[in-house]
Amino acid sequence: GVASAQADDSYCIGSVKPIPDLSIEVVFSSGGISKLERYQALAVPEVWFWEDGLLKLYHLQDGSYVPIERSLLPGLSELDLDCFTHCVLMAETDAGEAIRAFRRQI
Repeated sequence: GVASAQADDSYCIGSVKPIPDLSIEVVFSSGGISKLERYQALAVPEVWFWEDGLLKLYHLQDGSYVPIERSLLPGLSELDLDCFTHCVLMAETDAGEAIRAFRRQI
């Protein structure tokens, strides 16, 4: 069979590729982390899960996903995840202010 996974958002860093560098899932019910197997079959380098106001990051290492504290992807390794999380939560009530706050931080 053909492996597939449908992320809420996926991103290619640098150039467009058949497999994204990063997939982000917003988890509304249980089972989010179990989706890692689908991404593993596709060899997506990094998967982030947003669940209950928390961001959980996983990086593909030697064929398995390991939890990480910071992104290992070029251009994202310096991202302040606390600021990012704060801005995502802020966006729920004021998207414009969240964007301005995030821009001030980067």
